[in-house]
Amino acid sequence: MSIKRALVSVSDKQGIVDFCRELSALGVEIISTGGTSTLLAKEGVPVIGISDVTGFPEIMDGRVKTLHPAVHSGLLAVRDNEEHTKQMSELGLDYIDLVVVNLYPFAQTIAKPDVAYEEAIENIDIGGPTMLRSAAKNHAFVSVVVDAGDYAQVLEEIRTEGDTTLETRKRLAAKVFRHTAAYDALIADYLANVTGEPLPERYTVTYEKIQDLRYGENPHQKAAFYRKPLAAADTLTAAEQLHGKELSYNNINDANAALQIVKEFEEPAVVAVKHMNPCGVGVGESVYEAYQKAYNADPTSIFGGIVAANRIIDQDTANLLKDIFLEIILAPGFTDEALEILTKKKNIRLLKIGELSAAGARKSSFVVTSVEGGMVVQESDVHSVNAEELQVVTDRKPTEEELKQLLFGWKVVKHVKSNAIVLAADDMTVGVGAGQMNRVGAAKIAIEQAGEKAKGAVLASDAFFPMGDTLELAAKAGITAVIQPGGSIKDEESIKVANEYGIAMVFTGVRHFKH
Repeated sequence: MSIKRALVSVSDKQGIVDFCRELSALGVEIISTGGTSTLLAKEGVPVIGISDVTGFPEIMDGRVKTLHPAVHSGLLAVRDNEEHTKQMSELGLDYIDLVVVNLYPFAQTIAKPDVAYEEAIENIDIGGPTMLRSAAKNHAFVSVVVDAGDYAQVLEEIRTEGDTTLETRKRLAAKVFRHTAAYDALIADYLANVTGEPLPERYTVTYEKIQDLRYGENPHQKAAFYRKPLAAADTLTAAEQLHGKELSYNNINDANAALQIVKEFEEPAVVAVKHMNPCGVGVGESVYEAYQKAYNADPTSIFGGIVAANRIIDQDTANLLKDIFLEIILAPGFTDEALEILTKKKNIRLLKIGELSAAGARKSSFVVTSVEGGMVVQESDVHSVNAEELQVVTDRKPTEEELKQLLFGWKVVKHVKSNAIVLAADDMTVGVGAGQMNRVGAAKIAIEQAGEKAKGAVLASDAFFPMGDTLELAAKAGITAVIQPGGSIKDEESIKVANEYGIAMVFTGVRHFKH
């Protein structure tokens, strides 16, 4: 068996002329459609129009051209089936041995700002996926190419053997079904959002691989990094790596955690993260000042951590950053001087992130978490509060400065693993208690970490206090104000303790559990 006829119809025409010219030189007859046919003819590549094969014109603005028995018989006929062979001969039909197709640019279309619904629908390909699926199903006899990256191997096998190997055809067919599944998933997702069904009866998602990772959370686990189509510019998947080793699985998770926290702030902010929890957060008049506060929040834990900033890293800040070991520095950019300083450290990873969305304008997306045998899907937590929404529940109201620190602490505690307690003062975290089985335990860790800095600090809790014990602990440490969701049946107990010690306490009415 050898490849004698190829059907070529591509939207992305990268490399197609050279590929078809080589096929033609190898004696392969090329059938093509629409714009692809026009391009090949213009470039001097012999080509047969699809209408000459079907005996039927392309109609309805090209919507119907390849959906024809003369095409799909040539693709689906089982070559060693006598009845199929007989029918092909009686009907005067010819086999198609190679299909080269890529699809209408649906993803690129819906990525355009304010794209019209009608335009999106018009860019749903019908004939292309049908040809791909037919050819891929019959890969025992038909080669099918959906990726220009496979052109060279296909040409080489035809050149040396006259056909592709069965192993290659199996691999190409598997790629086709992944491709068409991803294409349909993107369409389904778009229509689900258009029709207001973001959590439909069947949840289809698709991702494209960015890179294989050396290993996963631990060396014995395989892993890869994938990107969702149309990911926003201020996401980790869209970041540009400027320097350093490739990212690891744990790097990616930590960097994403740091990025989500730093997005909370409008003013210059720096976040240091270890094991997906913030170990230091600071805001200031400049990125330099913000980094100093983030570092001083916990000089021990920041070592070997990830740092994210929401401003360009300048020379002065880079001189501070170079003095400790960091895995990653993530920022909207780096000055030339900063890059010169930081790139002298061979292994540090420098990531440039796209322009960060304004904190108040952040939109909720959907977060997928796998469980054995399935997954759970929820909206991302982009909720924020302002001072006017807070309910003062104690006799004493927070001062203006306390209120500022409470709102700062609330932005941070939202991103700390529950049970979570954050102590804040002077626009920086001074104590973080994360991931404890009870709230008192989280408070003890945060207070112990803060030491003397707990005096005069404020406390943020991701969920309500089930009793007054956490407030007792906070009061003894010298904490002056507290922000928490409220909503416990024992709220009055906590309020009573706060009043006894002159602590100002506000309720947000919103919980921020993070598991």
